[in-house]
Amino acid sequence: MAKFTRRKFIKGGVLSALALVILDSFWFEKYVIDWNYFDISKPGSDKLKTLQISDLHFDKLRYFHKSMAKKINKIQPDLIFITGDSVDATDKIKGLDDFLSLIDHSIKKIAITGNWEYWGDVDLIQLKNVYAKHNCELLINENRTLTLRNRELSIIGLDDFVGGNSDFEKSLKNLKQTETNIVLSHCPGYRDVLEKEKENLSIDLVLSGHTHGGQISILGFVPFKPQGSGRYLKGWYKNTTPHMYVSKGIGTSVLPIRFGARAEVVQIDL
Repeated sequence: MAKFTRRKFIKGGVLSALALVILDSFWFEKYVIDWNYFDISKPGSDKLKTLQISDLHFDKLRYFHKSMAKKINKIQPDLIFITGDSVDATDKIKGLDDFLSLIDHSIKKIAITGNWEYWGDVDLIQLKNVYAKHNCELLINENRTLTLRNRELSIIGLDDFVGGNSDFEKSLKNLKQTETNIVLSHCPGYRDVLEKEKENLSIDLVLSGHTHGGQISILGFVPFKPQGSGRYLKGWYKNTTPHMYVSKGIGTSVLPIRFGARAEVVQIDL
């Protein structure tokens, strides 16, 4: 019988820990998604159920996408926000089309661009048409006023801050201010611009993505944040107005791993 030495014990422990890190980075944090819930509704108002899906970085339809769609249909949100970087190449639109086809068509959806739609030279007309096919409007420096559950809300969809041409003034053209005004901006760094340019517009919420929560976070240390992140990383920012939520998103960029930054879908009741 082989002797079990302290050195073998330590070596075995290190190898086991390394295997767990690899499993977590390449599978668990990418494909086992957090569903985070927040209620910021105002007392006495008809509550609206919204979902934010960000940074899909779609390549092809996978099992976890099907599970996502199934859960979305079970939740039956009033509105879904898709906050950019859905695809990084035109040929990836087919996978996005397949995913959206699994989601209840009657659920209203609003989408914006991210930097990778531009860096990947994605055909935005084709993307817009695929979104439209699934009851989703792609807003590029535009706004829409919706009536849901006897409530009016205005959605302002900005073009990407880094790859595109964010134009807040243009996005407000013919805006109807309502009791709930929401800004969609892929890059959270644009919030600092909004603080200066919002003028008399009351912004209730900014929804962003882009950062992937750092994608790799080691004991809270994030070695890299993409351009356009500004001073923001993930979660809520309520220290000043407008309040903002930065989603860690679904997919990955550059490296196909996540560590300490698990993928998420966000439900926010308004």
